[in-house]
Amino acid sequence: MSHPGSRMGERPAAGARRGVLAVAAGLLLSGPIAAPAAAKDHVPVAARGGVETSAAAARTWAPDAFLVYVENDETLDERGASPRWGYLYFSPALQKSRAYSLRDGVIAVAEDLEMKFEAPPLATGWIDSDAALHAAEERVGRTFRQRHAGSLSKMLLSRGTFRTDDPDATTWTVIYTAPHAPSLFVVVDAAQGTVRRTWRG
Repeated sequence: MSHPGSRMGERPAAGARRGVLAVAAGLLLSGPIAAPAAAKDHVPVAARGGVETSAAAARTWAPDAFLVYVENDETLDERGASPRWGYLYFSPALQKSRAYSLRDGVIAVAEDLEMKFEAPPLATGWIDSDAALHAAEERVGRTFRQRHAGSLSKMLLSRGTFRTDDPDATTWTVIYTAPHAPSLFVVVDAAQGTVRRTWRG
């Protein structure tokens, strides 16, 4: 079921330092800023819905800041939309990173990261979360959910997170979980919308 260029069963390269940092940043974005209100009270949107607002805030914080990472901060629906998304920016001048979490078009949380997180900017023109999820579903996601009573867990947008034939490419990583089966990871090229690789773990 995997793409010819993917390596089912192979884990990320041990030297993928930026990938480890990206996942760690995702945990920081999704963990301490969880909101008490129920997600169903808010309108789910695709990931690009909060880019303009977060970018404007980031430029106020640091004029040279650029976007390096995006992750859903609340549950995803079947279209790849979430009531809240997290956006991570890096400023070379300040050598600091700042995370923004947006819901209903408004910044819910803005905070500096304590950890060092120097990463390359995301490429422009990346596909939105709905298109990335569609590619993952068509390739392996739908089959995984049906066979293992699985569900969509996370969507991460970053550059150089996991080794592919182009390690500097901007990619979506779509993560599925199941109660009695290893999680499924699907890496989607964020420029072309094609599945680059998959693995279980």
